[in-house]
Amino acid sequence: MRLVLFVAAWFLSLSGALAAALPPAPVAATTRLDHILLWGHGIDPVTSVMAVKLGFQVRPGHDPAGVANRYIRFSDSSFIELLGITRPDPKFDPGMQEDQQVLKGGPGSRSFGFRTSSLDAIHRSLEALHYAVTPFFSGPDSAKPGWRLFAFDHAPLSSNTFFIDYKADYAPDQYDPSNADDYRVTREHPNGARKLSSIWLVSADADADRRQLEKMGFGHAVPAKLPALGAKGYCVPVGPTALLVLQPDGVGLAGQTMASGGPRILGVSFAVADLERAQRWVERGYERKLETYRGLSGESFLAPTQDELGLSIEFHAMQQGGSPCATSSP
Repeated sequence: MRLVLFVAAWFLSLSGALAAALPPAPVAATTRLDHILLWGHGIDPVTSVMAVKLGFQVRPGHDPAGVANRYIRFSDSSFIELLGITRPDPKFDPGMQEDQQVLKGGPGSRSFGFRTSSLDAIHRSLEALHYAVTPFFSGPDSAKPGWRLFAFDHAPLSSNTFFIDYKADYAPDQYDPSNADDYRVTREHPNGARKLSSIWLVSADADADRRQLEKMGFGHAVPAKLPALGAKGYCVPVGPTALLVLQPDGVGLAGQTMASGGPRILGVSFAVADLERAQRWVERGYERKLETYRGLSGESFLAPTQDELGLSIEFHAMQQGGSPCATSSP
């Protein structure tokens, strides 16, 4: 009996050691942050805020089952997907249903995607690390799919996430995807926005998100503070983009967000070609003066979008090269 117990204990300790020794999932160098899903009070109100007040070009989408979508696309291939309910009995997919339950029907975002050309390899590696990954889904038309993705049955981070890749010629907002001039023009914005720089997650425990990201293959986290939001945590590089995992740090927007709605996407940051132009546009839209500050991506300003969008939008001057977390500081 003692021998049996000894052998059982040995196997348990060995399996624990092996689990601890498992290397992080390999993440391809081409992996980057792709887009967020942003719910509005309705599809027309959120479109109006993004276009009129913030100066983005909003592209048409569809309304297949009571949830309409529209797009804001950028020259680096990233985008924002705007969502709004258009009828009393909308048909939600599971992710939408969970978002709506947490957001209580209000505006905001709690889902974002990683884009990678190594979708199958990452799926296998995460499965080997015992993450509850879903099967692959493709769409929007199963007969002619333009994208393929997988998500998680149990979210490893404080906000929902998924991994996605697209066919080279997939451009749902283009009448003629082969028209390069049309493609370019539809990614030019009056506010001068060029690319998605970072997505900011807020939760009660930034280090828990950091540890999960490291296990998933996103290491090299750098301590970061965002005084403008009353937040601290880590900046995690994801290819040319950065994922900020944050928690409240004193009084500020991060603490208010957690108190009123819990973990979610606190904000997103965009690089613009002309910061003064973007600032003037947003100041006219909100009829107030906005101050710039030295943020993680250099000179920046914060648009006062929390009430209308449920998250903050930061604009910053374009930076040339370097790590997306190079200017982070403890």
